[in-house]
Amino acid sequence: MLIDFRVAQVAASQHVGGSDYGMQVVTYEMLVQEEKNRQVAAAVFTGLAAAGNAYSASQAGYGQYTTPGGRTGTFHSPTAAAIAQSNATAQNEAMIAATIETGQRNMAVIEQSVIKDNTFMPGEWYGGQLHLAPPVTPDGGGTKTYQIVISIGPDRHVIEIVQGPTGA
Repeated sequence: MLIDFRVAQVAASQHVGGSDYGMQVVTYEMLVQEEKNRQVAAAVFTGLAAAGNAYSASQAGYGQYTTPGGRTGTFHSPTAAAIAQSNATAQNEAMIAATIETGQRNMAVIEQSVIKDNTFMPGEWYGGQLHLAPPVTPDGGGTKTYQIVISIGPDRHVIEIVQGPTGA
């Protein structure tokens, strides 16, 4: 008999000062979208940094001089400009590659570690990370209690968590 596990069947709440607060279960799909948004922002910032780097390199090799006699002028060194542009290109390629690699690594971690909807056989186990929205912080930093209810097929599992302040 196959058993279905659905993240939508997980409920979490926090009990603070006589009130219960629902805690959103953050789904795999939500985490993937959040990572995609982070990757877009990282790509924009990397692009801006690369553009600034390229602009700085385009200005390299230009300078001003003053002779001992007081004459002034400008000069351009094609060699210095070529070296600066080559360095900027290498730095930009490294920044872009690092941005892409970080995004791919983050997506792989989410894919491998976050609990998703799943169907499994009796006796098969399934594990991973279950992400919850941040809890409410009680006034005075007192004890927090949580309850996570996981329904799997006909079974209902209740997990009670008590979190108190740490000793100094």
